[in-house]
Amino acid sequence: MARIRVRTTRFPSALALTLSTALVLTATACGSGEDDSAGTGGKDGDAPVVVATTTWEGAFAEAAGAEDVKVVVPSSAQHAPDYDPRPSDLAAVAEADFVLYAPFEPYAEKIKEAAGSDARLVEVGLDNDAGKVSEEVTRLGKLFGTEDAAAKWNAAFKSEYATLRKKLKAAWPGGEAPAVVAQVFSVWSAKMAGARVTGTYGPEAVTAAQLSGLAEKKPAYVFDNAHMTTGEVLPDAGAEQVEIVNYPGEDLDLLAVYRDAAKTIEKAMTA
Repeated sequence: MARIRVRTTRFPSALALTLSTALVLTATACGSGEDDSAGTGGKDGDAPVVVATTTWEGAFAEAAGAEDVKVVVPSSAQHAPDYDPRPSDLAAVAEADFVLYAPFEPYAEKIKEAAGSDARLVEVGLDNDAGKVSEEVTRLGKLFGTEDAAAKWNAAFKSEYATLRKKLKAAWPGGEAPAVVAQVFSVWSAKMAGARVTGTYGPEAVTAAQLSGLAEKKPAYVFDNAHMTTGEVLPDAGAEQVEIVNYPGEDLDLLAVYRDAAKTIEKAMTA
C-alpha cells in the first residue's frame, strides 16, 4: 500500500461551522442516496483522488484501497464537527474525484461548491462496529474501482478482530463477561470485548433520571466516547470509566483504532 500523505486543507471564514454538540444520531447510516452500484474510479480511469472531511472517513477510504487521500480536519481537533475552518486554498477539493463526509458534517456541500469541484459527494456511515465497517469498506471499494484492495483489507481486519476478541476474553475479570454501560458511539468496543452492554447513553446530554437508571444496572465499566466526553458519567456507581477513541490518527490506520481500544480495555480489566 502506498504511503498516505495527509494534507490539511482550510477554508474561507464564510464556511465556519456552528454545529451543536447535540448531533442527530444519523452517522450510522450507510449510503449517500446516490447510485453506488458501479465503481467509477478516478478521472480518465486513473486512481481516484479522495478528499475526506476527517481522518475517520479518510481511514475508510484508505481501507477501501484509495491511495491518494487528503484530509480536511486535522486529527488534533477534539470534536471534528465543531472544527472551525480558516482561510486557505481549496485546491485539494477542486482536484478530487470523491469527497467523503458524514451526515453530521453539512459543510461538505459548501466545501465542494466553494471549490467549484465536480467531485462526487459520498456519505460515509461512521460506525466502528465490525460488521458495518466491512460493509462500508466493500461499498467504497466498489465505488472507487478498488474492490480487490478492499477485499484484502477486510480479510486482514477479520483476522485481527478475531485475535483481539480472543485476547480480551482472556482478560475478563473472574473469567466472566463484565457488565458495561457505553456511549452510543463506543458500543462497538464493548462488543469487541465481549462485554454485556447493560445500557447506553448519548449523544444527547444525559438526564438525571437516565443516569440513575444506568447506575442501577451496576456496571463494572463505562465505555465513554473520548471525542464527546462530558467528564465522569457515573461518579458514584463504582464503575471504572474507559475512554474509547474512534478517530484514527494522521496515518489513517483504521486497524490501529481497534488495537488501541483493545489495549485500553485490557488494561482496565486487568488493573
